[in-house]
Amino acid sequence: MNIAIFAGGSGTRLWPLSRKNTPKQFEKIVGEKSTLQLTIDRLAPDFKLTNVYISTVKRYEKIIKDHIPNIPKENFIFEPEARDVGPAVGLLMAIIGKKHPDAPCAILWSDHFVKKERRFKEVLKMAEGIVKKKPRSLVLIGQRARFANQNLGWIEFGKQIDQKRGTKIFSFKRTVYRPTLQEAEEFLKKDYAWNPGYFVTSPAFLLSQFKKFTPEIWKGLMKIQDVVGTKKFDPVLEKIYPKLEKISFDNAILERVDPKHIYVIAADLGWSDIGAWEALKEALEISSEENVTRGKVLINDSSDNLVFNYTDQLTVGIDLEDMIIINTDDVLLICQKSSVPKIKKLVESLAGTQNENLT
Repeated sequence: MNIAIFAGGSGTRLWPLSRKNTPKQFEKIVGEKSTLQLTIDRLAPDFKLTNVYISTVKRYEKIIKDHIPNIPKENFIFEPEARDVGPAVGLLMAIIGKKHPDAPCAILWSDHFVKKERRFKEVLKMAEGIVKKKPRSLVLIGQRARFANQNLGWIEFGKQIDQKRGTKIFSFKRTVYRPTLQEAEEFLKKDYAWNPGYFVTSPAFLLSQFKKFTPEIWKGLMKIQDVVGTKKFDPVLEKIYPKLEKISFDNAILERVDPKHIYVIAADLGWSDIGAWEALKEALEISSEENVTRGKVLINDSSDNLVFNYTDQLTVGIDLEDMIIINTDDVLLICQKSSVPKIKKLVESLAGTQNENLT
């Protein structure tokens, strides 16, 4: 199976650790390796690195090649500019599908945390098996919900249609992106799972759906596919890709595909989207009252805080509760957990100021 990993996000919600020139996927957020390196390590030895493709934007070309030298250079795909996930997935499928149109291909993300790595690979292989038997299918991988999360997408699945080695496979009903708290609480009680954005399909099937639902994007993708492996590839990509409609994958394809082609595997993978500080705390904590720290940190009489110190100085706190404190060499962030969504706007406000270099 081929595996495509997206590594192009800017990671504003993890500022000040994540910056536009060194975004979160290249930073050591969990442990001593970056999330991108951990994502690749997670696949070994069950999946060959020669079958792993990395998709990112052109501006990260040098940093990403230096960062993961074990990936073949021909397996890097650089978008000339960001056009959202719809065209990005289409581009991957056009390129990979040139040689392997009917082979299963998994879509993964570089900035996630997965505690149960063996289980994760079992589910990937199960999804691969479904696509091998049914090439005109798309298998969504869902994380069993742990709480009523408003910041994620959710998958509603239908009746059970199969079971393999204790893992149930369901029919698909719909996806819901970032529900209200009341909706999320209802989803938690019913047949819903979190949507990590992971799926397995075949390039030929997915490109047929682009042709059906977004014909203009498909025409552009076919022009790019025609020149894959030739000297014309880079100039054609530079000319056509920026003109493709900017649209999410869900809006372009997933919400339009006939549900009979979609299957859902809902399992507990120990998965978390660690794209924001409060989400990172939830992923690392044992209990919600626990303080999660990194680096030289001393906090007393405190609960439910995340304190990460990336400097040689000691960071000290007393009587703290529900706080996020991130100390880097040039920026100190202090905010309540509930204020984390405001970080993106704060970073945007630095544009055009004397502190723009810190974004």
